[in-house]
Amino acid sequence: MALTIGGPESFLPAGPAAPMLQLSIEPSFLRSRENVMSAFKSPLKIARRIRQMRRAARVARQMAVFGAAVSVGVGATAYALRRHRTIDLLDRVVVITGGSRGLGLALAEECARRGAKVAICARDPEELEIARRQVRYKFAGEVLADVCDVTRTKDVESFLDAVLSRFGQIDVLINNAGVISVGPAESQTLADYEEAMNTMYWGVVYPTLSALPHMKKRGGGRIANIASIGGKIAVPHLLPYTAAKFATVGFSEGLRSELLKDGIRVTTVCPGLMRTGSHLNAHFKGQHRREFGWFSFGATMPLVSIDVRRAARKIIAAIRAGDAELVITPQAKVAAHLHGLFPGLTTDVLGVVNRLLPKAGWDRAERHVGRESHSWLTKSFLQHMGERAAREWNQNGDSTVETGKLESRWQGDVSA
Repeated sequence: MALTIGGPESFLPAGPAAPMLQLSIEPSFLRSRENVMSAFKSPLKIARRIRQMRRAARVARQMAVFGAAVSVGVGATAYALRRHRTIDLLDRVVVITGGSRGLGLALAEECARRGAKVAICARDPEELEIARRQVRYKFAGEVLADVCDVTRTKDVESFLDAVLSRFGQIDVLINNAGVISVGPAESQTLADYEEAMNTMYWGVVYPTLSALPHMKKRGGGRIANIASIGGKIAVPHLLPYTAAKFATVGFSEGLRSELLKDGIRVTTVCPGLMRTGSHLNAHFKGQHRREFGWFSFGATMPLVSIDVRRAARKIIAAIRAGDAELVITPQAKVAAHLHGLFPGLTTDVLGVVNRLLPKAGWDRAERHVGRESHSWLTKSFLQHMGERAAREWNQNGDSTVETGKLESRWQGDVSA
């Protein structure tokens, strides 16, 4: 089709050259027209783009403000709810299993410091009496100490009956009793697994089931199950211990879901390493001196472990608030998060760590407590904090010490 350039057609050449001229003029004209149109459109596009960017920025600001408001509102609501459900321990009755030494004794002292009536149990009557006098001397509170093996239902029921007979109620139950067997899997026997499960799983289930009817009847209560970071990550050379703690975590978390409707809040506590002095009473198998060496340093060094008194304060605060879970120490928190995100990786890394730990010994059944497994290194000044914790938290087994000497040990520590 021929294109008229504006003006009479007579201006266009006639004859055979006319189509050629038209064909040569048409593309250049179209390009110039497009250039002119694009010159008009470019400012329009830029203006439209600017309006779009301003609109997007305005929406982003609105969303940021809305998100901040929601975050503040959720945080304030959570804080208010936590404050609302937080209970005061004054004149409350707190029952602690495994309360004669270590963390259990520290928890008993923290509860007594807050004005609670405390009931503790353990298997050793002499250790129990020392613990009772220690708490009584420091805080002048009411303390019931009764011999009880938490692996036996009759013992548990008898102990809780004694608590109800003495105090008339149970407000808080802390399942803390535990045993530790350290050594490679080749050195652990069926008896080690049975002992761990009986103490740290059934020893949690029995007191809980015994106390629940009373708590439900009263319309509320608190239960805390002391598990371990070993109940979230399987640590090498602690297989019976971690297996039992995994079972405890599962029971505790499921129990919380089912008891919220009854006004009973269950807290799962997963501490990392604590300076309790318990390494002296743990059992070591295989090359027991070398096993005690690495374990005792982890349980006593200040940058690796936490002071048990601080741990007890955190635990009691979580129980009072009815928190679902408490993981203690930054290292334990990081390890738990990493294992949750990369379980295969953390397991393989622990497999490398396991290669660095001592090999199995000749006698699988033989085991020694920590105080029988010292070496020149574990008796050095590096173990000073661990030895101090053992003396303070009744781990040395010095049950024949006279009362006057015991009181001199506690002098200056009344404000613990």
